Amino acid sequence: MTLAIVLAAGTPAASLSTASGEPLADRLAAQLRRAGAAEVRFAATLDELAAMADAADGPLLISGTDLVAHTAVLRHLATSPVGPTVALVLTDPPVPGRTAVREERGQIVDAGPLDALDGDATGVFGGALRVGVDDLPTLAAAARAVAAGGPGPAVDRLVAGLAALGTLIFAQRVRLLVAHRVDDDAELVAAEAAVTAVDEDRAELRLSVKERDDFFSTYFVSTWSPYVVRLAARLRLTPTGVTVISVLFALAAAVLFGVGGRPALVGGAVLLYLGFVLDCVDGQLARYTRHFSAWGGWLDTMADRAKEYLVYAGLGFGVSHAGLGNGWALAIAAMTLQTVRHMTDTWYGVLHDEAARRPRTAAGASGGIGDRLNAASTRVQADTGSLSYWLKRTVVFPIGERWALIALTVALFNPLVSLIAVLVWGGLAFAYTGALRTLRARWMWVPVLDTVDATLHRDDGPLARRLPVVRPMGPLTLAVIAALGPAVLLVAALLGDSPAGLRWAVPVALLVLLAGGLGAGAAHNGPLDWLVPAALRAAEYLFAIAVGVVGDAPGWLIFGYVFVLTVHHYDLTARLEKRQTAPPLHGATLGWDGRSVLLTLAAIVGIVSIGMATLGAYLLVVFVASVVLAWFVRPARSARASAAPVGAGGVAPR
Repeated sequence: MTLAIVLAAGTPAASLSTASGEPLADRLAAQLRRAGAAEVRFAATLDELAAMADAADGPLLISGTDLVAHTAVLRHLATSPVGPTVALVLTDPPVPGRTAVREERGQIVDAGPLDALDGDATGVFGGALRVGVDDLPTLAAAARAVAAGGPGPAVDRLVAGLAALGTLIFAQRVRLLVAHRVDDDAELVAAEAAVTAVDEDRAELRLSVKERDDFFSTYFVSTWSPYVVRLAARLRLTPTGVTVISVLFALAAAVLFGVGGRPALVGGAVLLYLGFVLDCVDGQLARYTRHFSAWGGWLDTMADRAKEYLVYAGLGFGVSHAGLGNGWALAIAAMTLQTVRHMTDTWYGVLHDEAARRPRTAAGASGGIGDRLNAASTRVQADTGSLSYWLKRTVVFPIGERWALIALTVALFNPLVSLIAVLVWGGLAFAYTGALRTLRARWMWVPVLDTVDATLHRDDGPLARRLPVVRPMGPLTLAVIAALGPAVLLVAALLGDSPAGLRWAVPVALLVLLAGGLGAGAAHNGPLDWLVPAALRAAEYLFAIAVGVVGDAPGWLIFGYVFVLTVHHYDLTARLEKRQTAPPLHGATLGWDGRSVLLTLAAIVGIVSIGMATLGAYLLVVFVASVVLAWFVRPARSARASAAPVGAGGVAPR
């Protein structure tokens, strides 16, 4: 249940009346109810607000009395899925007494008077915020800390106090709709006129499209996808339903790619494009209808990867079926490359966010090459729509460009050309982003893995956790060494005349692989240790592929096994991005080390195909069971427990 609080302290707007004659504060209270608040209260002082925060058991929606805005602005704030604590941010010029903010990657990393910010202001606080349950104690502490007074409205001092205490605050920027803070009747009249002039539904539909997207999505999808969004809303489709339909489109495209023949390839390319349109529509529909859920966000992330890799499988089968070469080898390479890339993307994002929240001197700003690269990147990102802006967004090979490349190359040529194009562009993009991020990460020097459960996100099993710790070499060096052994074995198996003769080398490669576990207990606080999870993913995938080649396992089986591993690892990164706990059955997945030991035993015995199929099926069952437990069984139990009547002493009656 969301409680809304109108904070009247410290603003002359508390006495203003709207055009209809009602007090501005009363109209705000009514808007907060329409925005989804179950109850609205007024707080005359910050001490009163602190007491309400102490007693609250749900999120708080807080507004000053000087805000004139569409109700939709408050509804967007109340339902924002970006994080538990979100603040409204306006592009109005800063004024004395109001809080200015500095944002990076959608987070408010500094808030306070304009002349006190650690860097340039990117906006001003919009006078309203939503505070998540976990941040309520910090909210109460911040309210009491700034209650003694100071310049400006109390709500401005409050958000600055929250930021000063290190609270993770996300920015909810106002665009297309209108929101202004007012101090007198003239400003109130002007703001009300601006609100009235906007076609709210049309603005909402346009707002469903991401403000900044990739080139292909912007010009070849989002120009017409809002019409599909409106149709889907009228048909009462849910975002999850659209996600499922997009998966079916991708699956159908993959089948057609495997069938081969020009009509099938062209038809598959069209279905792939339409599937990508629907992939954009599900998120746009969620934003348009404000139907967000943790389950929907997780499912969308997992479905994106599953769809892409199903397409790789269809292309790989198509190559082999047409006699153009070893298509499964290319499909496995494309999937492995893309997964390792995604791991680096995720962890670099976490690194960047952590660095942004720290004072710039602490982050290592020294004026060196990293500082210059960071400044150049910021300038390019700010120059929206320029050639350099689109080149930067396109060269990294985002998902829209990947699907467009696949659709065009398979329709004009064949699946072989498509997979080779994906591998070439993907490899170049990986080299480009890896080099620049390495330089910037050394400049930032943020021990990002110290802020999370490193054992979980390394995906260590019981063996890796029990290995001795080799601290001088560092976890990244050990993880890279771990990947080299399987890589050498794989190259030898691919180039040799008799891969089965290398069965004796599998235990040796395993020993080298287990070197990655020697860094499990060491501090992951090096400037490049954010690369450790990706290096371990590469090590395990290379080892599994090498064992499959040595054991003469069919290509489709190796692909399927690695696919199951990627699903498991994407689950971990999706939970990291959504700030969720570990999967319920994570311990049953055995860890990268345990799985590799089992594959080694299968290779020694000579049953690689049986071992890989059995282990892959087991991991898939564990994954499905974990999903059911996490998203259905446990929430249902919690709902029943919270709904159960409680008798005297807090015990539910029998």
